[in-house]
Amino acid sequence: MIKVAVIDDWQDIARSSADWSALEASADVSFFSNAFTNEDDAAAKLAEFEIVLTMRERTPLSASLINRLPNLRMLGVTGLQNRSLDVAACTARGVVVCSTAGATARQATAELALGLLLAAARAIPAADANIRAGRFQKGLPVGISLAGKTIGIIGLGRLGSCMAGYCRALTMNVIAWSQNLTAERAQAAGATLVSKETLLSSSDAISIHLVLSQRSRGLIGAADIAQMKPGAILINTSRGPIVDETALIEAVQARRIVAALDVYDREPLPANHPLRTAPNTVLTPHLGYGVQDTWAEYYPQSAENALAFLEGKPVRVANPEVLSAV
Repeated sequence: MIKVAVIDDWQDIARSSADWSALEASADVSFFSNAFTNEDDAAAKLAEFEIVLTMRERTPLSASLINRLPNLRMLGVTGLQNRSLDVAACTARGVVVCSTAGATARQATAELALGLLLAAARAIPAADANIRAGRFQKGLPVGISLAGKTIGIIGLGRLGSCMAGYCRALTMNVIAWSQNLTAERAQAAGATLVSKETLLSSSDAISIHLVLSQRSRGLIGAADIAQMKPGAILINTSRGPIVDETALIEAVQARRIVAALDVYDREPLPANHPLRTAPNTVLTPHLGYGVQDTWAEYYPQSAENALAFLEGKPVRVANPEVLSAV
């Protein structure tokens, strides 16, 4: 029987988010809730599978890994793009890549960024821990009010514009910067375009909303973090490598800034990672897009993609040129 792997199911939500019965009638479906430790681990555990259904960019799908999966015939990805997938390597191997439509809960990541901002500003996680430990206010840091403060948004696309709207509702002063941002586009989103230096030095909180690329990797380095106001909040719900991790760790350990993070250089965050015990941090485990609404769209479509491929009628094909060779 054809073997199908549903990987990257870190919250054990895949099975309950879709009806897999039609696919399971035609294939042996296995669910992987644990992350792979490295490429060797992924290659060993996935070697027997003809179909692999992934979740976003959780497992890097490099040419090296793809070429180590001898039985792979179809790869399912979620969303409209996956920057960790080597589509050309799949095409060269004759592997059909099927995607899903973009999730309709498109503001979910921006909503989480707002939640991280509020949690960091009012020390909500620490307050919750205090209550559960039998304490009350004793030992808690004093929070700040966000009204009248300045939020700097780096990247004013769809998610950054959502965040700008949320912060305007809090009566914050909204400024923004990115490499290609114009004054007109900033104004349309309710923000004021400033230089990167001005944003870093004048913001009480900074929220990053960029895709990871060669241009954005390491965009916020040690010198940039040093320009931030003492006690400023840095929110990252985009991708970890946009911020220099070593410099960020040094800054929070010195209690110079507060970091509110949903993304990391390595995910899952290793058990002994210094961020896990660092002060001045609010941490969530890459929950940005991961809401019920998203799963209710992604997983049913993933199951449909696999079943359609098995029936010889693949849908949502990202590399249609490979079909002539299938």
